[in-house]
Amino acid sequence: MENEKFLVELGNRIRQKRLEKNMLQSKLAAICNFDTASMSRLESGRTNPTLLTLKKISHALEIHVSEFLMDKAA
Repeated sequence: MENEKFLVELGNRIRQKRLEKNMLQSKLAAICNFDTASMSRLESGRTNPTLLTLKKISHALEIHVSEFLMDKAA
């Protein structure tokens, strides 16, 4: 349960950063060379991304990968 919650929160952070950049999910997926369904699974927390996947996404969004992992309370 704890791991599932973490993945959902991670997906929400990815979605939030994408929306801050006014980017469609399909656009981000294309830049990262993913299909839109894969990006949807990532953003909904239904899949566990590798560190390299997070690196691709952070590069596409022009942010540091650590922004996905930072605790909101910090």
